[in-house]
Amino acid sequence: MSVYILVVDDEPDVEALFRQQFRRDLRAGRFLMEFAPSAPVALQRAAEIRDATLILILSDINMPGMSGLEMLPIVRAARPDVPVIMITAYGDQDTRRKALERGAIGLVTKPIDFTLLRQEIDSRLEAA
Repeated sequence: MSVYILVVDDEPDVEALFRQQFRRDLRAGRFLMEFAPSAPVALQRAAEIRDATLILILSDINMPGMSGLEMLPIVRAARPDVPVIMITAYGDQDTRRKALERGAIGLVTKPIDFTLLRQEIDSRLEAA
């Protein structure tokens, strides 16, 4: 069974960063990472991966067009089984509150602490 993590970010260097940080996991086949450059593309991918193999969505908040916060309630309604963690450069209390109210299970601030993110992914893998 292939297990997916969907990363949503409009910055092109984010994919290279995540692939580098999780290269051992990806090579070992522990999980697959898919990357969406926008919220609409992410919503389409979340709908296409219809079984339990989509275990986590990591989404930037600030993106052109539809923001991560605007996408959040839509993806949570369509895929209530998939937890979402928001990523932001602005970890203020108002942003955190909005993300949690709209259905995020957490908020990660940039620069990303990949040790903490790895722990979250490991717990999702165990649950799957």
